[in-house]
Amino acid sequence: MIERGSGVAVWRQIEEALAADIAGGALQAGQQLPTELQLADRFGVNRHTIRRAAATLVERGLLRVEQGRGTFVQDNAIDYAISKRTRFSQNMARQNLSSDIDILNSDTVPANAELAELLQVAAGDTLYRIKTLSKVEGRVVDYATMFFPASRFPGLPEAYLRHRSVTRALAECGVADYTRRFTRVTARLPDTETVDYLGIPKNRPVLHVKSLNVDAAGAPVQYGVTCFNGDLVQLVMEQE
Repeated sequence: MIERGSGVAVWRQIEEALAADIAGGALQAGQQLPTELQLADRFGVNRHTIRRAAATLVERGLLRVEQGRGTFVQDNAIDYAISKRTRFSQNMARQNLSSDIDILNSDTVPANAELAELLQVAAGDTLYRIKTLSKVEGRVVDYATMFFPASRFPGLPEAYLRHRSVTRALAECGVADYTRRFTRVTARLPDTETVDYLGIPKNRPVLHVKSLNVDAAGAPVQYGVTCFNGDLVQLVMEQE
């Protein structure tokens, strides 16, 4: 019940009522919130008041907004293991979660000084660049850009297109195994492209991960920059 004149703002009372619904299970994790009109009818207020209450719940991490879809109760974050052998599909399979990869773009770029040093090629050498979206249970969890030395791996983009797996694409190109040399994680605000692909508010920080994979001889095979939706994913550092 909304108590007008109680000294507590109406929108704040609605915020607490919805928070109680979430805590009590009336609104389940992953469930879509009723529409603003439905909530306005329930509480006898205008849509602007509902919007303010919902925005506060988003800030508290109890709700999330998916652009083009609506507002949802926040799920428990998916564990994404970072270890010596980090594999997206295996990470999801061991949690019994369905996963998929969308390939956004595949092209070539000349190696700048930073990429040349990381991948141990000459500046200006050709690199394959592949951009992807990773989905878990139908939801986009990360936006990634990967770089591979083109001279060493002719045909890799085509192999990746067939398999949608770095492990299988590298295996087809002669790399039977690879391991993680480093993983560097920072939190930062997303750029416009990341906002669009992840469907998150522009003021919502993402987990920005840089990583380098090497073959058995220690030669770099892949460098990647991945932006994880921090509302959906928590990174778990594992030691093998």
